[in-house]
Amino acid sequence: MRIFILSLLFLVAMLPSVQAQVYTDPYFPRADQPVTIYFDATQGSGGLANCNCPVYLHTGLITAQSTSPNDWKFVFTTWGVANPAWQMTPVPGQPNLYRFTIPGSIRAFYSVPASETILKMAFVFRNATGSLEGKGPGGSDIFYDVYPANLPFTGILLTPANRTIVTDAGSAIPVRFVSSATANIQVFDNGALLTQTNGTSLDYTISATPGAHLIEVVANNGSTEIRESFSYAVAQSLPPADPPAGTKRGINYLSDSSIRLSLFAPGKQYAFVVGDFNNWSPQQLQRSTDGNTYWIDIHGLTPGNYAFQYLLNGGLAIADPYSTLVLDPAHDPWISPSTWPGLPAYPSGRASGIVSLIQLGTTPYVWQTTNFQRPPKEKLVIYELLIRDFVAARNYQTLIDTLDYLERLGVNAIELMPINEFEGNESWGYNASFHMALDKYYGTPTDFKRFVDACHQRGIAVILDVVYNHAFGQCPLVQLYWDSANSRPAANNPWLNPIARHPFNVGYDFNHEAQATKDYVTQVMQYWLTEYRVDGFRVDLSKGFTQTFTTDNTAMSNYDQSRVNILKYYADRVWEVSPGAYVILEHFAANNEEQALSAYGMMLWGNMVHEFNEGTMGYSANLNWASWQARSWTQPNLVTYMESHDEERLMYKNLQFGNINGGYNTRQLNTALRRMELASVFLYAIPGPRMIWQFGELGYDYSIFTCSNGTVNNGDTGCKLQPKPIRWDYYQQPARRRLFDINSAMIHLKKTHAVFSTNNYTLTSGTDPRKKLHLLHPEMNVAVLGNFGMSQSSMSSPFPSTGWWYEYFTGDSIQVLSTSTSMTLAAGEYRLYTTVKLPPPPGGLLTTSREISPSAAAMTIAPNPAAAGISPQLLLALPERGTIRLQLTDIAGRTVSPVLYQGMLDMGEHQFALPEGLPAGVYLVRLEHDRQLLVQRWLVH
Repeated sequence: MRIFILSLLFLVAMLPSVQAQVYTDPYFPRADQPVTIYFDATQGSGGLANCNCPVYLHTGLITAQSTSPNDWKFVFTTWGVANPAWQMTPVPGQPNLYRFTIPGSIRAFYSVPASETILKMAFVFRNATGSLEGKGPGGSDIFYDVYPANLPFTGILLTPANRTIVTDAGSAIPVRFVSSATANIQVFDNGALLTQTNGTSLDYTISATPGAHLIEVVANNGSTEIRESFSYAVAQSLPPADPPAGTKRGINYLSDSSIRLSLFAPGKQYAFVVGDFNNWSPQQLQRSTDGNTYWIDIHGLTPGNYAFQYLLNGGLAIADPYSTLVLDPAHDPWISPSTWPGLPAYPSGRASGIVSLIQLGTTPYVWQTTNFQRPPKEKLVIYELLIRDFVAARNYQTLIDTLDYLERLGVNAIELMPINEFEGNESWGYNASFHMALDKYYGTPTDFKRFVDACHQRGIAVILDVVYNHAFGQCPLVQLYWDSANSRPAANNPWLNPIARHPFNVGYDFNHEAQATKDYVTQVMQYWLTEYRVDGFRVDLSKGFTQTFTTDNTAMSNYDQSRVNILKYYADRVWEVSPGAYVILEHFAANNEEQALSAYGMMLWGNMVHEFNEGTMGYSANLNWASWQARSWTQPNLVTYMESHDEERLMYKNLQFGNINGGYNTRQLNTALRRMELASVFLYAIPGPRMIWQFGELGYDYSIFTCSNGTVNNGDTGCKLQPKPIRWDYYQQPARRRLFDINSAMIHLKKTHAVFSTNNYTLTSGTDPRKKLHLLHPEMNVAVLGNFGMSQSSMSSPFPSTGWWYEYFTGDSIQVLSTSTSMTLAAGEYRLYTTVKLPPPPGGLLTTSREISPSAAAMTIAPNPAAAGISPQLLLALPERGTIRLQLTDIAGRTVSPVLYQGMLDMGEHQFALPEGLPAGVYLVRLEHDRQLLVQRWLVH
């Protein structure tokens, strides 16, 4: 007899992802068979348990063509539509159990071509409207394997769904096992035989007894043996004891062979831990004297990786909320080996859901920079970036390679969009699940430390965008106290509000007045500051840190003393471990509240996207609110920006909606870029910290609503969050490189000259397009002049004093004999004068005409001449991205066909087919490319 024990990897590949919640008849469905699906509404998220409502299935497939574990294909149901064809049938006599039969075959039902391999069926169950959902644990989608036609002998342990159970003495544990062929099936408890049968299924109920139990199910068909197992434990009554002083919540590293685990879980009856260090056999945790904390010391370990989970009453299995790394079975397989070589394997067959990862005995990182001096706030120039859309490799190693570029630009801070563990892989990161864990999608902890270190070596600070307004469903803080009947955090959740207290919430809303939340956020922030030596935080949606209930933005923005106190509390916790660290708030509340926070030392985002964009498009713009003094603040703590991750790109709107006045057209690429230069000069020259969004220095002109397929779907949040084209080639285009040079020059001035941090300055207020900024300082005086209008205009009193003034960008000089002298500026023109002659900009002086002559576009027609009836090809080469119009006329200029093409095209070569069937003669192909007109003769004979 041949004995064969299936490998864990094979078992995982064949096992349904959710076993007790969904099962099928037959249990091993093939693509060419009909199948009946059973859904137990009490399992998983429990969102449809006892709903007493019609239940509908929403379904699709995971196939070999799916690009991720959640990439559904062949979805034929529509969410929220009460179509009787998708309604499930209640199973008589079994409340909360529903079934749905797929007739014919799975392949035919989903209309899948024969050439495409079906891997899994995908499900979410719902009520008629979709307001109630039945999903997997933690709100995940539900998947069930579709098996190959030549399936070898195998078996499934359908119940219990959890492979490790903590329960009460006397509780019933149903065991159900099915096999693909007749076999002898036995059940053992710690090696003792409990029952056996011959057949294709076994049903048995265990009555739980005290102690730890390993239950094994063994199926043997005479040639192959299959083993499945699970563990259960019954809690013992242990005397309370407090953890040693200094114990932090989460994972405490005592030595290279010992750890202490500490879980804050008030009101829970007991807690166990299972993991690689105890062979996934439950160990009970000690309970503190106040009943709020569970803890355990684990000794005798060796250096290496250990995965673990906590088990609590109610059958809940969670990772540690304070995890610094986690393993995710659904998304880790899609992380590139080049980003994380040797990524620890998920403990398949031993756990379900996310597990915590301990890395014991790792070599400490040796920091190369130990005395980094953070740039002063008033000279701060922040570069905000999303790693996913900035470097194609999407990892820290490659990001380090870009630091030379950012150093040439001159920024002295990089703000990373969230890098803590978030749901999925490709994300902006605001769907936070583990706030203290580094998301593995961008690289290892060592790689991130190398990035921070490399930034510090160049004088660049690192700021993290952090998300403490809310958590998402994978977060253990959500799962620990969950109201399944209402699909929201339970009323006794120590951290989270059952119902969000403000209108902008996503996910589940933190209660920042709760001490448990304050403790959690404090420990998380201090960890990032000390472990990774980051230089501060940009706090997402800080206005949401309130327990004052509001339903509209106006009421939410009113002065809220509790919110002010909360934010001051967190700032103090940051500064007590890292004095001078940056605390930047995305707040947008009443000015008097922002005044109070600014005066305390925090910086606040100053959104000037609309105002600057109106100016670059050639419409009325008031830049007054870009100034911290205009807001009557006492400190220069306003982080003004004209682009961020969250708003439409200025260049896109310039090219689509810019103003036109005769021959001056802000929709033309070069003109639009010049107006971005104008806006940039004023952005940096106004005193106070500044921020730039990635590639803004090159005039990035893809809409924020650009979809993955290249279309633009305005207002589509899904497209907004999708990856965007990465255009490093823009740096090689002359007009865009010039915009880079202007940004670099202004950043250089801001960092190196005290006058750009002066408190003595005046800025033109109102919507007058003729803007001037006067900066006065003992070092020197500065006059920044600009015409945001659409025509040439004269500006009165451009200089605050007489004497010689030197234009920074061109090297020109002018002697001012009277401050009442006026100056004429062309549309979009700008000047920056100083009373001290400065060295030329890092990129060199600009031409006196302030224009650049880009390389010309080129057209080639082949064949030319062409015989009548033959359609030749037009090859178009563009030196830069821009708006074009292609038109075909006869020799007299009369139109002979519809417009060949009109719209935006990228730099490079493009091919068009010219029309067929034209009479013999001479034709003209006319190309309008921004300001350029190109005409090519085409002879048809």
